[in-house]
Amino acid sequence: MIDVRRLWTQVETIHHEFGPPPPRPQRRAAIAAVLTNPYAGRYEPNIVPFMEALNPLGVELARRLLAALQARVEDIEGYGKGAIVGAAGELEHGACWHVPGGYGMREVLGYKNGVKGGNAKAIVPSTKKVGAPGTKLDVPITHINASYVRSHFDAIEVYVPGHPHADEIVVILAMTTGPRVHERVGGLRASEIKGEDGLR
Repeated sequence: MIDVRRLWTQVETIHHEFGPPPPRPQRRAAIAAVLTNPYAGRYEPNIVPFMEALNPLGVELARRLLAALQARVEDIEGYGKGAIVGAAGELEHGACWHVPGGYGMREVLGYKNGVKGGNAKAIVPSTKKVGAPGTKLDVPITHINASYVRSHFDAIEVYVPGHPHADEIVVILAMTTGPRVHERVGGLRASEIKGEDGLR
């Protein structure tokens, strides 16, 4: 049921933005898989089988993304996910990526059934849209253990040239190694995370 047509990876290193260089640059990366949409051009009442079939892909893409960043699990501080559905599909087809993408990434980053002390406690932020070939998506980013940490509110612009075709879906995962390089708007600090609920 899962037909991967193309993989696309982007990695960037941000040293500074007008201000002084931070102690270490922020590295950000995203990986996108172009898939055939099995429901393109028709309405399918039960799309859960497609969602379940995507589970192994979520884990595989998360592992590939970590390798592309050349990072250790403990280096990852932010994450997000998204999907772009081709014009012959519907927004709900992109929603099939919520669970496989989110839990796949959390599994790779150390989430262990909500056990206190595990990593990746926060829900993975997400966005999706229906679009033409070349459509860009701003994938939201938040801290992996506490969604309220303002320093890690971010987004990564992702697109795959020439995709999605009308009968395709582009599924996306993103990770970062730190906060925005010149974050200074206050709020909950990463050092203050309690790690109890994925929020604070």
